[in-house]
Amino acid sequence: MTTDDTLWTFAHRLYARRGVEGACLALQAAGGDVCLLLAGAWLERRGTGFSHERLDELQRVSTAWREQVVRPARALRQAWRTTAQDDPQLHDLRERLKGIELDAERVQLNRLQAAAEQWSPAAGASDWLEPISQPLGGDLRQAIATLRHAAQDQAAGEGDA
Repeated sequence: MTTDDTLWTFAHRLYARRGVEGACLALQAAGGDVCLLLAGAWLERRGTGFSHERLDELQRVSTAWREQVVRPARALRQAWRTTAQDDPQLHDLRERLKGIELDAERVQLNRLQAAAEQWSPAAGASDWLEPISQPLGGDLRQAIATLRHAAQDQAAGEGDA
């Protein structure tokens, strides 16, 4: 696997594509695990066959890290948003915390990749995004479609932003 094939590189490039940030924020606001959803888009793009057992494994890998590390960092960063506007020192700390949050998400994506690395492409279904987002409820079809189309477009034109 080359560096360009990593889940982190894929997610980083995908997030920069038009509409993806908004889609991810909508999914996150609905309770979605954005790193898991990005992993799902990566697995779809790779043609990796879906199974509930595989999804369960990814959820197991992702949930504890997200709950114990990513969410607390994000909650603290968000709690400081208003106060940091008037406090330059807190603003600097908040920016550093944003970097830590991003590093934590990178670890989460690396763990998801490690769990899925050996899964081969399959002739069967490789729809990951629907099952991952299904428990979220609400009408998130547009957000999922945006994520899926951006991932497919990225595969067709690597490097486009």
